[in-house]
Amino acid sequence: MAQQTWTAVDAYFGGLLVEEDEALKAAASAGEAAGLPAHQVAPNQGKLLNLLARIRGARTILEIGTLGGYSTIWLARALPAGGRLVTLEVDERCADTAAANIARAGLEDRVEIRRGRAVDLLPGLTGLAPFDLVFIDADKPSNPVYLEWALALTRPGSVIVGDNVVRDGAVVDPASTDPRVQGVRRFTELVAEHPRLSATALQTVGGKGYDGFVMALVTD
Repeated sequence: MAQQTWTAVDAYFGGLLVEEDEALKAAASAGEAAGLPAHQVAPNQGKLLNLLARIRGARTILEIGTLGGYSTIWLARALPAGGRLVTLEVDERCADTAAANIARAGLEDRVEIRRGRAVDLLPGLTGLAPFDLVFIDADKPSNPVYLEWALALTRPGSVIVGDNVVRDGAVVDPASTDPRVQGVRRFTELVAEHPRLSATALQTVGGKGYDGFVMALVTD
């Protein structure tokens, strides 16, 4: 009953507040047709990322984990003329699907997909830093490493968002044997401890179930 209600509420607010145009709908459909995991952000979450980038006035965005490019489109559309988004993806099928979706959305001029393991690609981004917003949505066991690099590639005033941190509530279990849970726990602990970050976490429910994100401001 709860999931049915969450989905209905998402549909209500999404219908009023979120405009998912043909390019976004096609990106979601293309990901499904390519057999990609249905892990892309929900439309209202994509709009939230778009608004965060616009509120921040972001000109440079780093996305760790492209999947089919759905969130990439939302983020790239927040950029002003001359803005740049770099997105990292290890899976060639995901990267190919994302490239086609980004081209269909007319965003090739501001989005660069870099292919390979993020931990290998991140050191090569120092020449493009600082980034105004970093969206972390890849393999959760590596989240602590991604946070380290996010801090190295940002500046005071930058925003770091880590997605899928609640794990259906499993994040509260310190004894969990799931490496994804342990990855987000360590990530959150590092955020809490870091003197350069001011952060909060929000739980989310909706059409994609029960999860949440951590959002941090780089303060120094």
